[in-house]
Amino acid sequence: MTSDLHREITQEVKRRRNFAIISHPDAGKTTLTEKLLLYGGAIHEAGAVKARRAQRQATSDWMAMEQQRGISITSTVLQFEYQGYQINLLDTPGHQDFSEDTYRTLAAADNAVMLVDAAKGLEPQTRKLFEVCQLRGLPIFTFINKLDRPGRQPLELIDEIEQELGLIPYAVNWPLGMGDRFRGVYDRLRQNFHFFERTTHGSRAAAETVIALGDPAIAPYIEPYRLEYNQLKDELELLEGVGAKLDLNLVHQGKMTPIFFGSAMTNFGVRLFLEHFLTYALPPMAYKSDRGPIDPTQEQFTGFVFKLQANMDPKHRDRVAFVRVCSGKFEKDMTVSHARTGKTIRLSRPQKLFAQGRESLETAYAGDVIGLNNPGMFAIGDTLYVGPKLEYEGIPCFSPELFAYLRNPNPSKFKSFQKGVNELREEGAVQIMYSTDESKREPILAAVGQLQFEVVQFRLLHEYGVETRLDPLPYTVARWVLDGWEALEAVGRIFNAATVKDSWGRPVLLFKNEWNLQQTMADHPKLRLSAIAPLAAAVPA
Repeated sequence: MTSDLHREITQEVKRRRNFAIISHPDAGKTTLTEKLLLYGGAIHEAGAVKARRAQRQATSDWMAMEQQRGISITSTVLQFEYQGYQINLLDTPGHQDFSEDTYRTLAAADNAVMLVDAAKGLEPQTRKLFEVCQLRGLPIFTFINKLDRPGRQPLELIDEIEQELGLIPYAVNWPLGMGDRFRGVYDRLRQNFHFFERTTHGSRAAAETVIALGDPAIAPYIEPYRLEYNQLKDELELLEGVGAKLDLNLVHQGKMTPIFFGSAMTNFGVRLFLEHFLTYALPPMAYKSDRGPIDPTQEQFTGFVFKLQANMDPKHRDRVAFVRVCSGKFEKDMTVSHARTGKTIRLSRPQKLFAQGRESLETAYAGDVIGLNNPGMFAIGDTLYVGPKLEYEGIPCFSPELFAYLRNPNPSKFKSFQKGVNELREEGAVQIMYSTDESKREPILAAVGQLQFEVVQFRLLHEYGVETRLDPLPYTVARWVLDGWEALEAVGRIFNAATVKDSWGRPVLLFKNEWNLQQTMADHPKLRLSAIAPLAAAVPA
């Protein structure tokens, strides 16, 4: 019986692929997500995100504010099957003000797809998220998007990736033309051409003609594109001569990136990318815990909470915990241990997530993401397990750059205000800090970008019925004191810094600028400060 279960788990883990898409805002991430769902058969018509009322909303953007502004500001999970693979696509916010949410989502991903705008090349947010992927050693697959518009030369783009990110590029396909002249791509590995036909707004899968290299049937397709075809042949010759060969070991170590050219808007190259990605991407791998790496095929279920989301369904005021399954087989109604509290919990209503839509789930395996109803019990970073106790590594908080007191001008709304602030803090929508002065009870919002403040106020108003006011604070840098309050007391008074405490009650110093920080470090060389919060197993409940 046991060997049958192990065989079942091994088989299921082998066919799972889990990935997150990273990109700078406006590189087309939500559009690519939609098209992957379209080709995976999960949706039948794609609606690119545009801030136009008449247009269909993108499936992955469900929050009212996302649909109004045409941007992704929350992470969600999209699960679908394609050619025998079970795919978990962890959709992340594209906006840099929500990079914290993206960091947490990358903690649950096995692979990353780096989306690059062909006209702009590498952009700041992409570089920042690439560094997080490197810290985790994730394989990175690159999709160079928007070939249907004028852009930079393909050779220039892959050279930039090699020079700036230190990745060895391997172009899996190569474009024939660009902009209005973008006709298709050449698959270097299978040695065939894919010629595409445009569809209205790219809402349906693009019609595709595949012709092998050297087949006389290619002639009518390339005749009107003779210049582009000659250029493609010259560039391929150069790639074959000086380019690296595809090495899957290097890909899996995060040192080589397979590169794909295409257009998510017109669907050119999307199916080809999906098929190659599923072949080369890593299946779920071992996760680090206090008991060492945990093999995904071990029989006992383990997982961790990487995200909380309140009010996904406004009618029911629900809270959902997103759990990454790390090992074993998850079954509905199973009883698990909660590492942080030591309590035993019965998981009676697990859900399969698809953006805002959800359905009941019976089983899940390593690499899957399940939704659990969260009555305030779960926190980001929590470990759930069956069998001997274990805890997975915590998820770090990064240094915020904007700070403001959040005021509630209406005392009669005190309870709703407290509830909203606590639930949004648990969710990780924003970091919450508090003054060390007991007379100042209002929370201090600490954010990476201004939009985070706007989202918190918007959600407090629309989900909790509380109008709020922000009083900005003049700080731009936060540093955690690694050795705690004793270390802070030992150095005495610190000038040009404010001392606050985070949600765990740990000391944090706020500085007006980098210069003040450097001055403090020079004055107190023994004081150990960190831009990343010390790892804690979970956000306090």
